[in-house]
Amino acid sequence: MKKPIAFFVHHQGRGHANRTMAVAAEFARDRPVSVLTAGPHLFEGFARDIEIVPLPDMIGAAVPTPRLYAEPTPQVMHCVPLGLAPMRRTMRTILDHLDAREVGLFVVDVSAEIALLARIASVPAVQIRMHGDRSDIGHVGAYEACVGMLAPFDARLEQADYPASLRAKTFYSGGLCTSLDRVLDRAEARAKLGLDPQREIIVAVTGGGGSGTPYAPLTVAARAEPDALWLTLGPTHREGHETDFANLCELGWVPSVTDYLAAADIVIASAGDNTVHEVARVGGRLIVMPEWRYFAEQTRKAEALVRLGAAVQAPVWPGDLQGWRDLLARARMLDGAELRGLYAPDAAARAAGWLEGLTDELWQGAEEPGPLRVVAAG
Repeated sequence: MKKPIAFFVHHQGRGHANRTMAVAAEFARDRPVSVLTAGPHLFEGFARDIEIVPLPDMIGAAVPTPRLYAEPTPQVMHCVPLGLAPMRRTMRTILDHLDAREVGLFVVDVSAEIALLARIASVPAVQIRMHGDRSDIGHVGAYEACVGMLAPFDARLEQADYPASLRAKTFYSGGLCTSLDRVLDRAEARAKLGLDPQREIIVAVTGGGGSGTPYAPLTVAARAEPDALWLTLGPTHREGHETDFANLCELGWVPSVTDYLAAADIVIASAGDNTVHEVARVGGRLIVMPEWRYFAEQTRKAEALVRLGAAVQAPVWPGDLQGWRDLLARARMLDGAELRGLYAPDAAARAAGWLEGLTDELWQGAEEPGPLRVVAAG
C-alpha cells in the first residue's frame, strides 16, 4: 500500500484549500489522502475520496490570564500563545492522526510551527512556499526542518534573497491556478456577459482573504477615465464618503471571474497567488496592488511581477486624476505575454507528481531492516 499524504490547510480565505484540492485531485487514486483543517466546509463537494480531520478554530481564542498573555513570543515561533486548550487539542489531533495513519509526507499550507512539530514528531514534511520577508529564524528553521518546499509559482518569480541552500530543496511547479472555467477570447466573453464590444473595460478583482478592494480610489479612477467602464468583482471596502458614478459598477461575487478577466482590457488585482495566476491564465494586462499581509507577502510578489515586466504598480492607490491616467497609460503598454508565461496549465499535476515521488523515495525499502540507528546524545 502506498504511504499516505496528509495536508495541513490554513482556513483563511479559500486559496489554501483550493490549492490543496487542485493538487490532491492529481494524485494516484490508490494514494490515501487526508486534510487537517479548521475549515472543513472549504472542502465540501470535492470529488476525490479524502479523509477530512476537523481542527479547532484557534483564531480569536482568549488567553486565560494576564500573566500568561504577558509572556513574550520566542523568536523561533510566530503565534504560540500560552494556556490555550484549543491549541493543545489541535496539536494532539495532528500528532494522533499522523501516527495512526502512518503518514508518509505531511504537506503544510502554511504554518512554520506545524512544520517544526512534524520534524519533532519524526514525520517528513513539505512546506508550501510563499513570498515575503521570511529570513527570520522561525521561517528559516521551519524550511530547514522540512524535506523540501513546494513553490506553486514560476522559478522566475523567486526572490533574490531566498538562500541558495533552500532554493536547492524547493520544487517550482510553475504558476498554479485553481480556476477551471474555459477561457474565452475577448469578443466571446463580452458577448456572453452583455458588455460593449468596443468600450474600454477595466476590472478590479479581489479574493476572499482580505477586506476587499478599496472603493474610494476607484471613484477617482472612474472620474479620471469617464469613457471606460469600471467593474469590481468580489468584496469592496467603503469608507463612507464615496460618490458613486455611472461608469463604476460593483458586481460582488460572480459565477465566473474568468469571463470578466477575459473581457477586460486591464485588470487591477491584489498579489494573491491564485489571483495573479487567474489573470496570467487569460493573458491580461495587470495593475498589481498588493494587500497588506504578514511578512509583506503580497508586496514582495508584486515586486517580482514588476521586475519581470509582467505587471505595473503604483506605490499607493492613486488619489488624483493624473495619477490614475499615468498608471493606466503604463498598463496599456503591457502586452500580457510576460504574465501569461508565468502560468503553467500542468502545475497541479507537476506538484502532485513531485510530492508522490518524494514520498515514495523517502520510504523506499522501509520494510527491510536497515543499518541506520539513532544514537542518543551524551
